[in-house]
Amino acid sequence: MTDTPDKPDFCDIPLAVSEPKRRFSIQLVWIIPIIAALIGLSIAVKSFMDRGKTITITFKTGEGMEAGKTKLKYKDVEIGEVKGIAITSDRSHVVVTAEMSKDARGLLVKDTRFWVVRPRISGGNVSGLNTLIGGPYIGVEAGTSAESRDEYIGIETPPAVSLDVPGRQFVLHSAEVGSVDTSSPIFYRRMQVGQVIDTELDRDGKGVTIKAFIRAPFDQYVKSESIFWHSSGVDLTLNASGVKINTESMVSILLGGISFQTSPDRLDEPPATSGSVFSLYQTRDEALKHAHTVETYLIVFKESVRGLPVGAPVDLHGVTVGEVTSIGVTLDSRNAEISIPVEVELYSELLRGPSRNKLQHKPLDSRALLNQLVAHGFRAEVKNSNLLTGQLFISLDFFPKASSAKIDWSTNPPKFPAVPGSMDQLQKKLMNIVQRIEKIPLEELAGDTGKALQSLDATLKSAEKVLKNVDETVIPETRTMILETRQSLDDVRKTLGEARRTMGGVNNVLATDAPVQLDLRETMREVSRAAQSLRLLGDYLEQHPESLIRGKREDK
Repeated sequence: MTDTPDKPDFCDIPLAVSEPKRRFSIQLVWIIPIIAALIGLSIAVKSFMDRGKTITITFKTGEGMEAGKTKLKYKDVEIGEVKGIAITSDRSHVVVTAEMSKDARGLLVKDTRFWVVRPRISGGNVSGLNTLIGGPYIGVEAGTSAESRDEYIGIETPPAVSLDVPGRQFVLHSAEVGSVDTSSPIFYRRMQVGQVIDTELDRDGKGVTIKAFIRAPFDQYVKSESIFWHSSGVDLTLNASGVKINTESMVSILLGGISFQTSPDRLDEPPATSGSVFSLYQTRDEALKHAHTVETYLIVFKESVRGLPVGAPVDLHGVTVGEVTSIGVTLDSRNAEISIPVEVELYSELLRGPSRNKLQHKPLDSRALLNQLVAHGFRAEVKNSNLLTGQLFISLDFFPKASSAKIDWSTNPPKFPAVPGSMDQLQKKLMNIVQRIEKIPLEELAGDTGKALQSLDATLKSAEKVLKNVDETVIPETRTMILETRQSLDDVRKTLGEARRTMGGVNNVLATDAPVQLDLRETMREVSRAAQSLRLLGDYLEQHPESLIRGKREDK
């Protein structure tokens, strides 16, 4: 009999007990990735929150800039980084994309300026030397506008003056820029008080515009009547007063510069507003001419004004009271006359004269003053200032004999009366003399003069023959006469000696106050004079025997 296996006893098998359903739980292995994800997410959120604004800056060239390396700095503090550099579609400029820091958002306004800082040598200024080691970077100057912006056009050169420097800007107009450039100094009383921040050519091409910055507190000395002039180099003037050399400083000689001046009696006036426009003159003398109030007049001359240039002075007894501004020509076909209209600018303040007390003495109006002067013969005249060069000038003076005239105030500019110049009158007199000389029959006079010279030559030859005969015949006879004269003189001397002895005896006999003695004294004087005359005659005949025939020569 086979054994059969025992059947299992279900009572020995434990019963399965169901557990309640658990909630979701994270196993320990997922904790680390989750923590890492949270950290990364917080970093990303923080990076997003700290991320600044992205801007674009357009430059002409991308020299020295690299994406991811070139920084943006404001006052040497890093505030951004270049993220990309691209070329514009027309390939004329470079667009730089920069990411700014969160702290730099307040700097990104409309008038903020950007430029590339690299080593530069401009005039006497050297900048950007620190970039030789660290490389170029983009400099930032914050603006003052309240309007934000994300697209900018970079400037090629660093700004000459920061916007946070106190002071004011002014605009100067000139015919040419001269030696002035960006960063050129500006002087007041030979002290540097500002500098040029920009120069550009006018749109019409007729001049240049210069932007000047004057630092505070020196900007208060710029008034509405201030004058500006070029102080570049050396101003050398040679005139009748001598040689005059004027310069500001060695800096202005080397780099150029601008100077300005304000009249002392206008320093109490309010300063000129920022952006005021002034004219920039070439020299100080030219600027001083325009410092006065000018009035334009027209003077018509009938004579030639050759040698009268534009800019010639208008003189009043040695004082320059104006200058010539233009010279023209007018042809009158009816009267066959040529007129030369000359426009002049007169400094009315100099003509009126300064008033010492403005409250009590009001200066006379220039129109009323000139009317009174012209009524008393006040006229304009062309005069010669230099006989060697022939340069002319206009002189104002009184001519009592001038015909009556008035200023024509109806024309524009008013017409000022003139008189013919002294040189023109002299030329007319010389022409009259030349015409009279031309009327003289010089050919006939020359013929008569030739005949007279021939007759004179024949006469001289005859006189020469006569002199030869005199030398041969008269001179020996003259010698004999001289000997006889000398003998006579000896006899006269002996006679005089005897007379003296006789007079001595008579003097002992007669009294001193007797008439006979007086007569004898007079006789002795006469005899002495006669003896002296005979002596002189003898000496003269001995030296000039020919005088017996020709007579005594006249003393030269």
